[in-house]
Amino acid sequence: MAFDHRKYVPFTPVAKTDRRWPDRVIERAPRLCAVDLRDGNQALVKPMSVAQKQRMFELLVKLGFKEIEIGFPAASQPDFDFCRKLIEENRIPDDVHIQVLTQARPELIERTYLALEGAKRAIVHVYNSTSTVQREQVFNLDRAGIRDIAVDGARIVKAHAAKRPETEWTFQYSPESFTGTELDFAAEVIDAVNDVWRPDQGQPVVINLPATVEMATPNVFADQIEWICDHVKYRQHISISVHTHNDRGCAVAAAELAVMAGADRVEGTLMGNGERTGNMDLVTMAMNLYSQGIDPLLDLSGMAEITDVVEACTEIATHPRHPYAGELVFTAFSGSHQDAIRKCLALREDSDPWHVAYLPIDPKDLGRRYEEVVRINSQSGKGGVAYVLERDYNISLPRWLQIEFSKVVQREAEAEGGEIDSLTIHRLFEDRYLKVHAPWQLNAYDLHRDTDGVQARVSFGTGALEQTLSGRGLGAVEALAAALEKRFSIKLAVEAYDEFALGEGTDANALACIRLLVDGEVCSAAALAEDTTSGTLQALLSAVAQKVGDTVVGNDHAPVEDEATIK
Repeated sequence: MAFDHRKYVPFTPVAKTDRRWPDRVIERAPRLCAVDLRDGNQALVKPMSVAQKQRMFELLVKLGFKEIEIGFPAASQPDFDFCRKLIEENRIPDDVHIQVLTQARPELIERTYLALEGAKRAIVHVYNSTSTVQREQVFNLDRAGIRDIAVDGARIVKAHAAKRPETEWTFQYSPESFTGTELDFAAEVIDAVNDVWRPDQGQPVVINLPATVEMATPNVFADQIEWICDHVKYRQHISISVHTHNDRGCAVAAAELAVMAGADRVEGTLMGNGERTGNMDLVTMAMNLYSQGIDPLLDLSGMAEITDVVEACTEIATHPRHPYAGELVFTAFSGSHQDAIRKCLALREDSDPWHVAYLPIDPKDLGRRYEEVVRINSQSGKGGVAYVLERDYNISLPRWLQIEFSKVVQREAEAEGGEIDSLTIHRLFEDRYLKVHAPWQLNAYDLHRDTDGVQARVSFGTGALEQTLSGRGLGAVEALAAALEKRFSIKLAVEAYDEFALGEGTDANALACIRLLVDGEVCSAAALAEDTTSGTLQALLSAVAQKVGDTVVGNDHAPVEDEATIK
């Protein structure tokens, strides 16, 4: 049996009955360290060139990162050269700490410090693997042997830093594969390293706890972090950092729960690029904080630039549904979603807190346009179609026409098999409702109101097809309807009509929409005009034209004046 779950053993959770993190709420952002140029880079099929690294570094600085891991200079000549380039060309802002990684080996640590010569401030990140699997199957060492590697590395790191007092040094230690390490042993190694570095005497120290492989649910990781925070020495003098991976798809959740459990700092990459299924996505975590009213201490307002640079440097496309950054993440195709978004946006004032259905944040905050929010396909409904017409053409439709026109758009979308753009929607509306055939073009009208109602005299058509009809009713619509009934021997019933002013001021155009029963058949039309009365009369003529047709109008080939009265 190839697919056999019995080969796997469930992860043993932490035996912890005093957990406090579930009751905590994140109220401020942790320190965020970007490792795109090291961890992210080593995961690429084609590692970044120096030019690509420089472009990525400049983006990270622009976004506001104060801690940036730039490479593994002792293991790679391009990484060494890039580190030197940043320092020698003075490309590192004074408030930014560059971070470099090295294994706990003497020759690698020495070369690491050579790469950092002249840096104003730097973090030397040293690591060794501590997990049970690594000890027993990779290094064939016992606990003491693994602890000695870490302690020796810490001593060498400290000795080289002492020779270069002109640089502001921070020491960082990672027990690699922390999630697979017994907690008591992880604490033992961390304490041994800190006994060398003595953070209590003023040396800045970061203890980084990596989920090198994500092995359990995020709550178990949070338990591990809280346990370490409770049991290591020097806790008040060190920064606890986490570095989560996405093997189970929970890297962001694990990092967030870790912060609740006491972590001060989080490492990750933009868009989550990293080995296997990736690293913790800094964009998603930062925007999650932002959506809760917490300043992430980063400026992610130019999301298009972020995705452009990341894609150019990693040669990995951004998934269209990637949280916050994907092309479609704020897009609603569903009709009910579109309708809810439209109504919420219509009610919202700029000063109001953000509460809009289906939109966790305002897309404008990330440089996105509302044009991208509602897009139309065969799944869309009246709300979305109406929103597009309002947004792009300042055309507001009554509810009855929203329902009717959405079916027209849906049929087109089903026939095309894809998305319907704004221009197509407007063309469909014009063709179905606004188009006026020459024989039915309103020319002029004259309305007189007296105690019996309104008498209307309406001229429409061109040349030999021009006609003039007269009728009487309670209003202009009834008067013209009566004249049309008599002229064409039809029965009219007005089911609905609505008038809208488009824009403001005396020059504003008007939109009129009307729905008739003509001999029992539904006929709907709309008209744009300089005033609502002209629009309504034209819409009425256009609706009747759908039943009567053009040829009937021209039968007499001469102006006709008739008079009819609504009884």
